[in-house]
Amino acid sequence: MVKTLKKEYETGGSKRHEILDKAVKYILDTRFGTQNHKHIFLIEEVGLTETEYLECLNKATNGGVIWNTN
Repeated sequence: MVKTLKKEYETGGSKRHEILDKAVKYILDTRFGTQNHKHIFLIEEVGLTETEYLECLNKATNGGVIWNTN
């Protein structure tokens, strides 16, 4: 069974900001794996655009830069 978002939660919907606010909290929560896993989930499963994801990531880091030290 495929789950879909209600119209108001889709891109351009009246409640899209709620999805984006939850995405910021999800990005900050360390229980959900690496940023790579979070990125894939938010893009492929939740349906964020790349721009929306990057805006949420920016909010999560308070506009800071995330350095990959690997």
